[in-house]
Amino acid sequence: MMFQRLRIFNILLNPNVLTMFRMAASPIIVVLLLFPPNRICTFFAALVFSLAAITDYFDGFLARRGGLVSNFGKAMDPLADKLLISSSLIMLVNYDWVPAWMVCVIIGRELAITGLRSIIAERGGDISASWLGKYKVGFQIAAIIPLLLHYRYFGLNMQGIGTFFIWGALVFTLWSGADYFVRFRKLLKN
Repeated sequence: MMFQRLRIFNILLNPNVLTMFRMAASPIIVVLLLFPPNRICTFFAALVFSLAAITDYFDGFLARRGGLVSNFGKAMDPLADKLLISSSLIMLVNYDWVPAWMVCVIIGRELAITGLRSIIAERGGDISASWLGKYKVGFQIAAIIPLLLHYRYFGLNMQGIGTFFIWGALVFTLWSGADYFVRFRKLLKN
């Protein structure tokens, strides 16, 4: 019995399983936000988003620490991040809780950098995330959670907190995107 529990625990802590959970979380969030806005659905959407966002840290950590880095993980981890962030932001636009133009800029940058990263990888460059990219993701997560919660909790204006962080996310989105193109401009000339 104990060995079965350990085996299940090891399966759940597999980096690829965590990445797939993050991908599966996106449609769950979308479904929760299809209902008219209410505290229950938005709370559970924020909870699922938060759990999925936490797996982003742990899958990379476990892959590096356990020597479990895989081609699947290298390809799907950034895709899972983009799917989670993009689908959540698009659903927030539906309620006018975040400006559509901001979401277009954020998703546009993600698509452009995904294309750039594939060119860089094809030409043998290092495509690991920079510190700017990590701040970008941090601000995006810090914005989306309160934006999903939306309503007042414990006297805190969640919409105001989310709006503050989405502006920070926008700054880091543009800054990190420009940084990628500047750093790899030589590879793009070939």
